[in-house]
Amino acid sequence: MNRVILCAALALFTTGVAQAADDCANASDQATMNICAGDSFKKSDKQLNDLYKQIEARLKDDADTTKLLVTAQRSWVAFRDAECTFSSSGVAEGTAYPMIYAMCLDGMTQERVKDLQTYLSCEEGDLSCPVPSAQ
Repeated sequence: MNRVILCAALALFTTGVAQAADDCANASDQATMNICAGDSFKKSDKQLNDLYKQIEARLKDDADTTKLLVTAQRSWVAFRDAECTFSSSGVAEGTAYPMIYAMCLDGMTQERVKDLQTYLSCEEGDLSCPVPSAQ
């Protein structure tokens, strides 16, 4: 009996995931577009956090550079949030605000992801790169 319930729940979940992806591709109402923009940002933010952790791991023996990384990232997050608040202020009272704000966060986060990926792919001996190459 438990197996039947588990299979039914899994089928519903799988259908729900496929439906959600389809809903985003064909979103026609503001609530769905807001949710989809938020989900896209969450994916980018997870990727950013994963890359950040990789950089932290490479800097584990360099406390001074790690401190610089933390300061830079905190400052970047504050800038990103302030910039997106400003850039979406034209629709601050509207139903599109969550979507516009999330799209800004997502775009800026994707740019930061590219920056962190660059740090993680520096050539050995690149003096302009603060992150040591993978060993």
